[in-house]
Amino acid sequence: MKRRGNIYIVSAPSGAGKSTLCRELLKAYPDITYSISHTTRAPRGGEENGKDYHFITREAFEERIEKGLMAEWAEVHGNYYGTSLETLEDTVAKGVDVLLDIDVQGARQMCESLPECVTIFIMPPSVDELRARLEKRGTDSRETIEKRMKNAVGEMDQRDFYSHVIVNDDLNEAVAAFVSVVKSCREGVAS
Repeated sequence: MKRRGNIYIVSAPSGAGKSTLCRELLKAYPDITYSISHTTRAPRGGEENGKDYHFITREAFEERIEKGLMAEWAEVHGNYYGTSLETLEDTVAKGVDVLLDIDVQGARQMCESLPECVTIFIMPPSVDELRARLEKRGTDSRETIEKRMKNAVGEMDQRDFYSHVIVNDDLNEAVAAFVSVVKSCREGVAS
């Protein structure tokens, strides 16, 4: 009998290194599928439908919500974003693992829809280090950084909801910890 795939939910405050860790995990496990969200916003320059997002109409998204076809969803800045329940179910039924990079609110919704999800929270080494990383990026205004910092504190306060917490102080150690969580789940040791 084919094993059922795992669903790995990864959340972190902006600047904690989640995207980097996810890229490194996918290098270690290229057979893991990265979940592509649905959205009602217009594509940005260079974005492709089905690769970056599944771009759909507001009406189609609302219909999917009404029919219970979304594992998680949220309205952000007037646009819907979410994850298709049927796509997730089909993928894991085939024995394929799925990686989702979603916020704390989305993670909670996902776990209601699919309680077997493996939840992983990426922590920065400290609030001061997080601020330094955001400032070093040079892409956000002072006001945006302050908003991200406020949001980060609220997100970090919810880390106990997650079954695994990885502190991204040293990138190599954080990658090793992330790979270890996935390896143990794939071997049926942990969830």
